[in-house]
Amino acid sequence: MAGFPATSAEYTGDQNYIDITKFYVTKPNLSNQYSGKIKLCSATWEASALVTTENHIFTFGYGSRGELGRGSCLVMNEGSCPPLDRAFIPEGATITDLASGLHHTIIVLSNGEVYGWGNGRKGQLGDPAEMVLKPRRIDAINFRVERAVCGREFTYLVGEQNQGQHTILGSDKYCIRSQAPESASGWKNVGASWGTIFVLHQSGKIISWGRNDHGQLASGHLPPIAKMAVGSEHVVALTACGKVLAWGWGEHGNCGADVDKDGDAKSPWSEIKTPNEEGGQTIIGVGAGCATSWLWTDTACLPFETLSKYLS
Repeated sequence: MAGFPATSAEYTGDQNYIDITKFYVTKPNLSNQYSGKIKLCSATWEASALVTTENHIFTFGYGSRGELGRGSCLVMNEGSCPPLDRAFIPEGATITDLASGLHHTIIVLSNGEVYGWGNGRKGQLGDPAEMVLKPRRIDAINFRVERAVCGREFTYLVGEQNQGQHTILGSDKYCIRSQAPESASGWKNVGASWGTIFVLHQSGKIISWGRNDHGQLASGHLPPIAKMAVGSEHVVALTACGKVLAWGWGEHGNCGADVDKDGDAKSPWSEIKTPNEEGGQTIIGVGAGCATSWLWTDTACLPFETLSKYLS
């Protein structure tokens, strides 16, 4: 459940990274001695995690369930914000993925190992199922992990794209574990809401399972999808022909204006009108968070006065 506020960083012209020296959220002081660029970010309910190109891990916010990964430390938001101790990372390994759920965080290393911290009482951080106050390796995974995404009380891990290996740790609420397909072979991207898992395949088809009380599950009749972003209970997708679609819980406008009386995107999905349909900027990316959605273009950020007319 990652989210990056549009005002939280200064764009440097590099589409892959954000300048760490310009980053500001709750006033953490990321010292220049840890210079580098942020390559990964994620957020729990009350804490955030960042990973830099030099593989420093910064956490800040509130962590009553170990979300900061700093032992008994509960708050990190004023003054100095040192990175986590990296002693647990094997020599030569780098951090390749980062994901957070409601109260836990997962990192994936280049050697396929997985570590996590935070609330693991449902088994989302492996065994033993308990609060994990500092990064702990998740054992008993019999494949090399490539990606991780987190739901409210579960962790979804996938292996190499052509192998199809995947596993789910944690709660089986909404049958999130028991209804999982046997294989994820051919996956292109993966995502998770509070209670649903989504696998975007290289063919452009999305397979999903889990919670569906707000229409979260992907329709089997979707057009080919190029990119997807998964929020708390909704999905935003960019089709192969450049249209933006959204479905699930859209009470706060995160699925556009076309919602039903309960605030859900009208079944099976809503199409969000965008400036490129009028010969303007082309949408090249989508993002989603807790009841929020982002679109970005091939030229520059869209000003609110331009975007607002497409969402009302």
